[in-house]
Amino acid sequence: MGILNIYSLIGAFAAGRTSDWIGRRFTVVFAAAIFFAGSLLMGFAVNYAMLMAGRFVAGVGVGYAIMIAPVYTAEISPAAVRGFLTSFPEVFINFGILLGYVSNFAFARLPLYLGWRVMLGIGAAPSALLGLMVFVMPESPRWLVMKGRLADARAVLEKTTETPEEAAERLADIKAAAGIPKDLDGDVVTVPKERNGGEKQVWKELIVSPTPAIRRILLSAVGLHFFQQASGTESVVLYSPRVFKSAGITDDNKLLGVTCAVGVTKTLFILVVTFLVDRVGRRPLLLSSVGGMIISLVGLGTGLTVVGHHPDAKIPWAVALCILSVLAYVSFFSIGLGPMGSVYPSEIFPLRVRALGFAVGVASNRVTSGVISMTFLSLSKAITIGGSFFLYSGIAALAWVFFFTYLPETRGQTLEEMGKLFGMEDTDMAEAENTAAKEKVVEMPTS
Repeated sequence: MGILNIYSLIGAFAAGRTSDWIGRRFTVVFAAAIFFAGSLLMGFAVNYAMLMAGRFVAGVGVGYAIMIAPVYTAEISPAAVRGFLTSFPEVFINFGILLGYVSNFAFARLPLYLGWRVMLGIGAAPSALLGLMVFVMPESPRWLVMKGRLADARAVLEKTTETPEEAAERLADIKAAAGIPKDLDGDVVTVPKERNGGEKQVWKELIVSPTPAIRRILLSAVGLHFFQQASGTESVVLYSPRVFKSAGITDDNKLLGVTCAVGVTKTLFILVVTFLVDRVGRRPLLLSSVGGMIISLVGLGTGLTVVGHHPDAKIPWAVALCILSVLAYVSFFSIGLGPMGSVYPSEIFPLRVRALGFAVGVASNRVTSGVISMTFLSLSKAITIGGSFFLYSGIAALAWVFFFTYLPETRGQTLEEMGKLFGMEDTDMAEAENTAAKEKVVEMPTS
């Protein structure tokens, strides 16, 4: 179960490189092709080694998808609705989880040798559909500007903004972020190498010697991704049947029914938050979400502990508390911490380091997810299953403090304005403009 998250590290870092090389849109196509291959390998596996090979390929696809989808969406979206649109990846992740629960319920009635193959192989169908649908989507205007394709970027911006004047203003902001002088214009221009996101330069700017502002942005993204998984969401989602069984629900149909209710609840609440994220803001939703998760985890730990101390007795209130706590947990997770993993990190990085920065955040997410999912069973044996959720509640409390003290509000800001929220001074921007101006003598339009 957990090894998929470790495999996805490869995809996350590769996607950062690929998306800067061939573009955001075709990286989505590439991710779909990887998913397609992984699903077929798993569905037609003839032995355990082939099954794990398919799991490896699918894991790489997961890394690609969770990195590129939010980045592409953030770069194509107007500021006023960016939160709404960048929360969509989380919406459909939850919808996919719900489909997984429902398909388990349906395929459980097939013969065992066939049921698991259909369950794993069916993922090839939406992968193929995704690969085809991407061809009608426009390329990211930010990526186009990074490649000097100003005319193409202008055409996309004119389709995604209200007026031509707004499109021109956004193009000017993106050019400045990419280090292209204001008076350098044309259909295609040469972008200064130092500002074009060369791999070594990007690694140096983000990891090796970041400015205080870049360091804070990176820590914000990594911290958000870490706490999203360290607060126990993988344990609740992947092992909810085991949790409910520990709570005293032993009938298979009841187990599947309650588990499906978890998927329905997650999906409904994530749909609600898509309409609130641009109205209420990121911080209020995030802090409310984590606060509710803490209470829910304490309730779940209490209910499971009581049931565990009375293994031969039925305690209806404790069973009810466990069910309500799980449903409350996934509800609170879905109104803030869940979607913010897509929304917040995708919008705070400067253009030149956005792909790699988001990939680093995803790496933190996947490593933590893998550790949590692969250690839950051992942890529950060591400190009891109730104790495990008390531990997660303590981690969630630390997350609340971190988010309250460290993460600024980003609602309504354009991607090019994010730097100031994290302490990026005007002198930093002036230095970038001076660097571009010095190179202007060799920056001539190519068409």
